[in-house]
Amino acid sequence: MTAPIHDLRTTELLAAALDRHDGDRIALGDLMEPLRRRAFGFLLLLLAVPNFIPVPLGIGGVMGVLVIALGLQMLAGLEHPWLPRWLARRTLSRTALRRFLARIAPVTRRLERICRPRLERLTMRPLTIASGLVMILLGLLLALPIPFTNYLFGAMLLAFAFALIERDGALLVLVWLATAASVLLSATFSHALLKLFRDLF
Repeated sequence: MTAPIHDLRTTELLAAALDRHDGDRIALGDLMEPLRRRAFGFLLLLLAVPNFIPVPLGIGGVMGVLVIALGLQMLAGLEHPWLPRWLARRTLSRTALRRFLARIAPVTRRLERICRPRLERLTMRPLTIASGLVMILLGLLLALPIPFTNYLFGAMLLAFAFALIERDGALLVLVWLATAASVLLSATFSHALLKLFRDLF
């Protein structure tokens, strides 16, 4: 007997969403539909992973803007992510998605051992507004041209994604605090760098 969607872990949840549909390809909207509120975490997971892949400079800016867009929806109090119709109809290869899940399995298994449903109220409305604000701040940090930070902010997004999917309020608080610390450190670094350039020129 299959466990209810609410009780599934991250990897089980994503695999179950894939298994709900037949065919070689699946529309993004159809993939996310059964995930409901947890779809925010799923999309955040997709946006976190490219930050760990060696790609041309600028990927952080692109991912950052998309994270901000997702955060704005959560800040607005949406129960689940809204996608433009053209994007919701965009189809993905089921084989490629299963390969993606297999490649991130070592990381997801470790995170699943840490995460569990706790302080779930923090993952629900109206406190999702706070998560939306933090997501926007993380997106801004990711989009800024700060050297060697993609892995750091990517890891924070990954933790954020699992906190939302696993309904782990304790991990969510850690992400909120880490984001606040990152904002302060980035502001201090930027101020020091600006002062250095002023002194040089």
